[in-house]
Amino acid sequence: MSTATGETADPTPSAGEIYGGAFEYTFPAVRGVQAQRDFYVTMFPLRLVPRLFLFDEEELQPTLRAQRNLNKARIPEIARYMLDNPDGYVFSALTASVDAKVRFDPLGTGGPGARVGLLAIPMSARFVINDGQHRRAAIEQALRENPDMGDESIPIVLFLDIGLERCQQMFTDLNRYAIRPSRSLTILYDQRENGARIVKSVVKTSPLWTDLIESERNNLSARSRKLFTLSALHTATKALLDGINDLSVDEASRIARSYWTVVGETIPEWKLVHEKKVSAGDIRRDFLHSHGIALHALGKVGNVLVRETRDSRKWKRSLASLSTLDWSRTNSRLWEGRAMVGGRVSKSGNSVTLTTNVIKKLLNLPLSSEEERIEESYDRGRA
Repeated sequence: MSTATGETADPTPSAGEIYGGAFEYTFPAVRGVQAQRDFYVTMFPLRLVPRLFLFDEEELQPTLRAQRNLNKARIPEIARYMLDNPDGYVFSALTASVDAKVRFDPLGTGGPGARVGLLAIPMSARFVINDGQHRRAAIEQALRENPDMGDESIPIVLFLDIGLERCQQMFTDLNRYAIRPSRSLTILYDQRENGARIVKSVVKTSPLWTDLIESERNNLSARSRKLFTLSALHTATKALLDGINDLSVDEASRIARSYWTVVGETIPEWKLVHEKKVSAGDIRRDFLHSHGIALHALGKVGNVLVRETRDSRKWKRSLASLSTLDWSRTNSRLWEGRAMVGGRVSKSGNSVTLTTNVIKKLLNLPLSSEEERIEESYDRGRA
């Protein structure tokens, strides 16, 4: 990049300069506009990346972060790639937010000169990585072994930070078309999609569901203390509210919260997990009601009840019979071929429907024509 005097600008920021009584970093930068907001493209020396760009502390709860946890197994591999290819490694730009008031001094007053200039950022500013946290950690590790690489640079796309929710939405949008994070984490950080907002409201406002839901992963390990993933509850809640279009997000959240609270009261094992009297792994091992297929089926049953009435007292009376249903996985006479195939829980669409049919019959709810067709096919297969 050339300065106004025609000399080549050093990408290293000048530090310690005083503007208006405050110490600031000064970077050569290009200003752009996205979504009617200014952003800046600049370069940072690698040695400054670990010092300036912070990563959200992984000890924080997922709801308080704007990033996923670091996969520490990836970091040595990326660092080794840099060290083994000093003449050929390539890194794409890091994307970050800065939480300070910045000043941009253009080199010219019009045309391209108005977009190129110097970006002044207070030294007290906090930088947070939105995309590229593994590259940042790998750079830090590589520099420990080869400090000479610190004079090299990496492009930076810098946004002005406007709060945690915006950062979380940026995380979702930046990863929407890349290698995607887990669906649960995408839902957790999505501030835009109504279904995500509704299911997060259910979890946030219910102590029971807060304890039962895993917010980051799509799969639960045998030792997990959670019963369901956020993505499973999202799918079930979508089925619960399917086709009910006259609701605001707040109204839909209230209905979903009321329904899932009533369902939770009919299944004592969920409450035992919430109270930490039994382990979640034992319950998942022994009962079908603690798998996503059952949650989805309960959502479809709830859709019928919600369409009939939005009175939770009536739902409670209607769902009372659920407490008599034998959800044990050992009850193969009922569940094999429906929710299980060969003793393993099935996630197929037909299995969801056949599980829904069991619950509907128990509650004396009519089957739809498609449900009747699948039920008849199931009966023929057992004949």
